[in-house]
Amino acid sequence: MRAVRAALLHFLGLLRSLFRGSAEPPGGFVEIAIDDSLAALDEIEHVVVLMLENRSFDHLLGYLSLEPFGSDLDGLESGMANTYEGRSHPIFRLTETALEKAQDPCHSGACVDEQVADANGGFAANYIRTRGDPEFAEPVVVMGYYDGDQLPVYDFLARRFCVCDRWFCPVRGATFPNRLYAVAGRAAGSRDNASPPVYHLPSFVRHLDAARATWRWYTHEIFATIWAVDRDYLPKTFDNVRPFSSPFSFDDFFSAAQAGTLPNVAWIDPNFVDVGGPVGSNDDHPPSDVRAGQELVLRVFNALVRGPAWERTLLIVTYDEHGGFFDHVPPPAAADDDSHSEFHAYGPRVPALVVSPRLGTRVSHEVFDHTSIIKTCLARFCRRDDTLIPDMGARVRAANHLGVLLDRDVKIARPDDASLEELASALGRWRADALRAEVEIQGEAVAPEPAVLTDFQEDYIAAREAVLNSLTPEERARAAVALAAPSTTPNPRR
Repeated sequence: MRAVRAALLHFLGLLRSLFRGSAEPPGGFVEIAIDDSLAALDEIEHVVVLMLENRSFDHLLGYLSLEPFGSDLDGLESGMANTYEGRSHPIFRLTETALEKAQDPCHSGACVDEQVADANGGFAANYIRTRGDPEFAEPVVVMGYYDGDQLPVYDFLARRFCVCDRWFCPVRGATFPNRLYAVAGRAAGSRDNASPPVYHLPSFVRHLDAARATWRWYTHEIFATIWAVDRDYLPKTFDNVRPFSSPFSFDDFFSAAQAGTLPNVAWIDPNFVDVGGPVGSNDDHPPSDVRAGQELVLRVFNALVRGPAWERTLLIVTYDEHGGFFDHVPPPAAADDDSHSEFHAYGPRVPALVVSPRLGTRVSHEVFDHTSIIKTCLARFCRRDDTLIPDMGARVRAANHLGVLLDRDVKIARPDDASLEELASALGRWRADALRAEVEIQGEAVAPEPAVLTDFQEDYIAAREAVLNSLTPEERARAAVALAAPSTTPNPRR
């Protein structure tokens, strides 16, 4: 009977999409298991997503298995190495938290294929082979990792909440294809970024709108990545895009967290590019300093944990793709609607921390990818008749939702103020050191080198310019108003 009902709803959805036009969500529903994990997910009213850039699991969180972590986390082990031309390149602790642009590893589809070949044995070879300047081939930074002293916020969260050591990026390729999976549940036929990277894929926020669930896309500048993914829906998103932090808005992320008016789903774009936005990219894409990313995560976490909705909030911190950095776990096969075989496998693991007072496990070995975010949002806010969720394709259907990590009977204590202040002090010392170094350089009267954009930043700017230049004057005015002026956030769906 359920199968008949699902088929009927699918047919009615197709009819609706034909009559309402391309801006409506695609039709069709699929069943979801009704179990304790879904009941636990129903206790959550706010899902907050912070997706950073281009780091692998072993690169940022693998160190936990080298230290007394007290769990069976699958991270780094002493002696791990890649070999190239007869020379071993072992893992090692990085000493600098900021890399050079020339050290940014290749992460195109072809490069990732080489990296994961021979049981993930090709990272060092690909890095050395693709360095345009041999000076930067040593040390082989892709084999390097950071630890808790360099990543104090992640160390704090990992020891109190949940680390997912089987969270894979969706596809063995570049930034935008992986972000497409996170927002639309599929890529657009290529594992590399389009030029410009502007796409026409229906995003999951359409289903949030259809279900009357609230959402906001918080951005550091007058552009949101949702606009590059679902260009056809852009006019309907203006009222949902907000500044991440703004002295001129009562509806930025921090104001909403403090007031307890966060939407059901809050997606945060980090500051990807210094040019045209606030100075200091904090997205962790090399050469950005990972301490800037730590500051961003701490600010988000602190706002949530001090807010009135903390006990009903689920924070997801992850990365769009591994960025070419070493990870030792070979990516498994994956379900997908694309007929090409390269889309039927996950990419390498990425760091993933799930933060909530309702977590029932400290380390999860469940397989997740970015479509698990979509599955979680659909399962929590878009169910129909309790058993059906919108169908967003094979990858989303196969994904685990994050309710499997939750336990309704668990309530992790709110971190004390002293712990949070200690984290802030640790990052404050780094800021002071960075400022001191800048003053010393200026004192030497040496002209600064001109800023050079990374490949991703160039693609991001191309997407931004393509979208903004395509807006009508009315649309451009609406976008500017949404990102600059105060507004009232509807109460989230409870």
